[in-house]
Amino acid sequence: MIEIKNVTKVFKTKDSTVEALSDVNITIPDGDVFGIIGLSGAGKSTLVRCINMLERPTSGSVEIDGTDLCTLSQKELRRIRSNVTMIFQGFNLLSQKNCLKNVCFPLELSGVKRAAARKRAQELLELVGLADKAKSYPSQLSGGQQQRVAIARALATDPKILLCDEATSALDPTTTNSILELIADINKKLGITVVVITHQMNVVERICKHVAIIHEGRVAEQGEVTQIFAAPSSDAAKQLVYPDGISGITQGAAENEHIVRVVFNGANAARIPLIAQLAVQKGIYANIAHASTKSIGEKAYGSMILSIGGGKNALTQTLDYMNSIPDIIAQEVNGNE
Repeated sequence: MIEIKNVTKVFKTKDSTVEALSDVNITIPDGDVFGIIGLSGAGKSTLVRCINMLERPTSGSVEIDGTDLCTLSQKELRRIRSNVTMIFQGFNLLSQKNCLKNVCFPLELSGVKRAAARKRAQELLELVGLADKAKSYPSQLSGGQQQRVAIARALATDPKILLCDEATSALDPTTTNSILELIADINKKLGITVVVITHQMNVVERICKHVAIIHEGRVAEQGEVTQIFAAPSSDAAKQLVYPDGISGITQGAAENEHIVRVVFNGANAARIPLIAQLAVQKGIYANIAHASTKSIGEKAYGSMILSIGGGKNALTQTLDYMNSIPDIIAQEVNGNE
């Protein structure tokens, strides 16, 4: 378990001080996929660097399985860091080494014999789907393939925690989805705790179980992804969920109309005509005011805004119908969202 307690981080410059983090409290359970999301400059990358002590907090503590990392010596930290690995937006592969040697590198540094290191590296390349690229160099790989090698290298020391700092930000949407699927699969197979740092809401929606929203160095809101994205309460969360706002939609609604937001979190609804079924089964006709959804396989992700006529009874039936479908959350919203 990772416990971040009252963490504050202040950077001092020649002329001023900058408080990057202020009294941050987050608990990340073992085996979780935990998202930390915020806009640029919110403090999320500073926070992840505090988790592995690349940045020491000015005050507060970071505990992993009850051990306060802030109290450890550099030698003790090096031992702990073998259990806490990290992948980055820029991949950070060694250009002069091929894929196999890149993955071998941390093993060799930790004293593993060459033959054993090569065997383990080959197994990890197979795990990330690149067994045939062992002798290839980073320059010969696509961005997604390079990130797969970086993931294999991060797994070389059998870590308990994998930190992902904007790991998909440099990738196209299709490659991003494949990398996120790989990370989710690794979490499931190996039981590794994954912490995902991102500014992209779709990344958190795709694989995270819990999320903390960081705004101006503070935790604005945290909890289960489905609940927070279905019913954001903080201004920072609403800004992420409704980047363009929905006030224009609600202001145009008639007196007996209600605005409903429907969130798809991996629902088996990609091929189901929900709006048509709502009309056929319930006699309720909904207008789609806004939609941002995508299908990955048979599953649907994203959200849509519906305008429901027919008054309060139609609203209740709509919410009951939508919320009866697994991995879908529906809730009425208003112009203040």
